[in-house]
Amino acid sequence: VQLQAFGGGLVQAGGCLRVSCAASGGTFSTNIMGWFRQAAGKEREFVAAISWSGGTPYYAYYADSVKGRFTISRDNAKSTVYLQMNSLKSEDTAVYYCAANPRGKGLSYRTEYDYWGQGTELTVSS
Repeated sequence: VQLQAFGGGLVQAGGCLRVSCAASGGTFSTNIMGWFRQAAGKEREFVAAISWSGGTPYYAYYADSVKGRFTISRDNAKSTVYLQMNSLKSEDTAVYYCAANPRGKGLSYRTEYDYWGQGTELTVSS
């Protein structure tokens, strides 16, 4: 599975942005899809994940730091996963990575994700 994230940019605090991740070369619908982020000088951390198409309705899981502000969604017909980010804060500044987890478990564990996109950068100005 090849992943390409895009849509990052510069946003003012309190603003919103949607980043996207397009997948190719694999069976997108059977992977749990997740978003992680890495701020300068920090470890890469979990942001959100969404279950694969076998679970209906989709189950979404969020890090506490983004719960209520971010929404993850997926469009299997387009092999794309989205992360809608609202009420952005300066601490959301990071490079955002999408990833695919074929194992069906460990939604928030970086080591469970086998495939990674190249990242898209978000800067939130205060």
